[in-house]
Amino acid sequence: MLTLVTGGSGSGKSAFAEDRVLSFGEGKRIYIATMHPFDEESHKRIERHRKMRAGKGFETVECYTGLKNAVLPGESGKCVVLLECMSNLVANEMFEEQGAHEQTVQEIMAGVKNLLRQADHVVIVTNEIFSDAAFFEGDMDTYLKDLGKINQETAQMADEVVEVVYGIPVYHKCMKKEEHK
Repeated sequence: MLTLVTGGSGSGKSAFAEDRVLSFGEGKRIYIATMHPFDEESHKRIERHRKMRAGKGFETVECYTGLKNAVLPGESGKCVVLLECMSNLVANEMFEEQGAHEQTVQEIMAGVKNLLRQADHVVIVTNEIFSDAAFFEGDMDTYLKDLGKINQETAQMADEVVEVVYGIPVYHKCMKKEEHK
């Protein structure tokens, strides 16, 4: 099962995604961290997310690029994965030396399929984009277009698509009611 969680900065999407993972019950929980700790702000954000996850039974796997080659710890098919966040992963693949560059969309979609082969449930956090109506050029425009393509393809594959607005989950795509926990 695949759940895509989106929302703006500070919307509560990370907390919702963690709660969604917990709703799947006991079992192995893997947190795939995609943010490189390269400056003070990123260190603070990483620490805040670690505190949010504390005591919830997550095992952290750092994966900045190459998601299609990621091997999850433990027995295949017996875990829930939280990937936080797609926006960082896209930037890493586009701009890091060992990244996929022009092949970012294809590489990341192969990575999502790789996770789905290995886990019972995958929850992916991404950022809502294009709502600010700003115009960008160059690398930023390419980044936003690639992230938009990835978000669309992931949403098409997903069983659930949830946008978190001011801490309130808005379901755009949902499992049948009797299946929803």
